[in-house]
Amino acid sequence: AGIKYMVCAYLSAVERGGLDHYKYIADQLNKAAERCKKAGIQMCYHNHDFEFEKQDGQFPYDVLLDNTDKDLVKMEMDIYWVVAAGHDPIEWLKKYPNRFKLSHVKDRSKTPGADNGKNSVDLGTGSIDFSKVLKVAGKMGMEHFIVEQEFYPNGTPLEAVKACAAYMKSLRM
Repeated sequence: AGIKYMVCAYLSAVERGGLDHYKYIADQLNKAAERCKKAGIQMCYHNHDFEFEKQDGQFPYDVLLDNTDKDLVKMEMDIYWVVAAGHDPIEWLKKYPNRFKLSHVKDRSKTPGADNGKNSVDLGTGSIDFSKVLKVAGKMGMEHFIVEQEFYPNGTPLEAVKACAAYMKSLRM
């Protein structure tokens, strides 16, 4: 089928737990990644904001990154959720170079509110400085920038696609 990536896209609330459970998840990702590699597929993990809620002084995201094989398990950074959790995506990119191969590029409204998807806006109209983040991301090994948007305050989804495509083309990465 030509599949290049297999992404663990989300952990439901019942699939999450303490740091020991995140170590278990990391072990499962390593095992899945070994099988994926045999099939010529790269295993990845996609973050949300809950991986950035400290537990016993540690972020579950660090536990996942530190306990997965850096050659077998790569990450799909959802930049929106890193920012929504109060973190700087550039710091994470630099802390774990060459771990992030994929990204979700989704802008976050400048208006404070609940991060429920309705805070996503057309690229370039929100609060995330993608020109800066994506330039660093490219230098740190990121290869694919996937535009994602869940709310369309400026019109239809098709209009958002056009606006986001124009914004991505305008960036100098």
